[in-house]
Amino acid sequence: MKKAIVCLLVSLGMLLGLTSCRKQPGPVDEPQAARQTVELTVWGAEEDAELLQEMIASFQAYYSAEADFQITYQPQSEANCKDALLGDLEAGADVFTFADDQVAALAAAGALDPIADSASIREASLSAAVEAASVGGTLYAYPLTADNGYFLYYNTAYFSSEDVQSMDRLLAAAENAGKLFAMDWSSAWYVYSFFGNTGLEVGLNDDGLTNYCTWNSTDGPITGVDVAQAMLDIAASPSFFNCTDGEFLAGVRDGSVVAGVSGVWNAVAIQRAWGDHTGAVKLPTFTCGGQQIQMASFSGCKLIGVNAYSRYPEWAARLAEWITSEENQRLRFERRGQGPANSAAAASTEVQQSVAIAALLEQSEFSQIQRVGGNIWDPVAVFAASMAQGNPSGTSLQAQLDRMVEGVTAR
Repeated sequence: MKKAIVCLLVSLGMLLGLTSCRKQPGPVDEPQAARQTVELTVWGAEEDAELLQEMIASFQAYYSAEADFQITYQPQSEANCKDALLGDLEAGADVFTFADDQVAALAAAGALDPIADSASIREASLSAAVEAASVGGTLYAYPLTADNGYFLYYNTAYFSSEDVQSMDRLLAAAENAGKLFAMDWSSAWYVYSFFGNTGLEVGLNDDGLTNYCTWNSTDGPITGVDVAQAMLDIAASPSFFNCTDGEFLAGVRDGSVVAGVSGVWNAVAIQRAWGDHTGAVKLPTFTCGGQQIQMASFSGCKLIGVNAYSRYPEWAARLAEWITSEENQRLRFERRGQGPANSAAAASTEVQQSVAIAALLEQSEFSQIQRVGGNIWDPVAVFAASMAQGNPSGTSLQAQLDRMVEGVTAR
């Protein structure tokens, strides 16, 4: 009996020994999650193509351990971004650059959601840029630049510092040199400069869509006809050149244009063309109703938006933050001369020493944030084209002003 028990124990020991020699099973291996592929489309100004693609590349490199990226840049006008996006939100860009006057319409249409981490964005950005990116106190976009305004560039070889203080002296000096002063009268954005400091008003109604406008007023110290006549007087100068931004730069490069109204986006190109003769200052005064009126300006910011319909909202938000980071806003200033909306970048020595930024700040005293409805553009363009051409139809100025205001305020 004992022998049998011993044999049984030996057999069991041998069995356990064989089992212990086998590979012991560990925890069941979990199948590895598939690596995520993130597909994003970015819209930005055509002139920003190289810069944005560089930022996109650095973003992909930084986050390469977390996902695979397929990010496509497509050129899209910042001024027309809203219309392009709202045409098909689901097919639109995930991340896009746009002018701040579009933020209310985009938010109302559901194209933008409130920024999740708004506190840090507010803290890092200039207050004016935060205001421009907000609707009803809620932040809907990422501030990119705080320089979307305009002022006067001039070539110091042709003008003294006194010449550029008034339109009369500016045009006289240009005429004496046989050169041109350029300004775009096809856009209400620039044409506002003649009406803005006269007591005549334009703005957005409470509905957020339609405009009020008194540019045809016959009352007050300055009337609409006074402004229209002042524009005709300027256009009568052989040195006045009504042109687009591209034509302005072409004239700067070929030497025919020696002064013009533009913004910081052209600072680098103008500096290359004029070198040490590059000057910039606030807009001049102009003669209107027997007075010298300081030209006004619209101001604003460029913003980065994240499409509320993006398939990858978290990654789109990360990319928007990357593009608007302090480092990349410094890079944007270095490459494009654009004024940062980031407070630390804006306070840098390089930005503070910029001739263009200094002129923009000087003009800011006479500027206001652009808040107008879409009906302003075409009627003002028609009116200003008539003034630039010397009123070829001979139609009364008051009738043309009335027609313009009727279109601007249409519901």
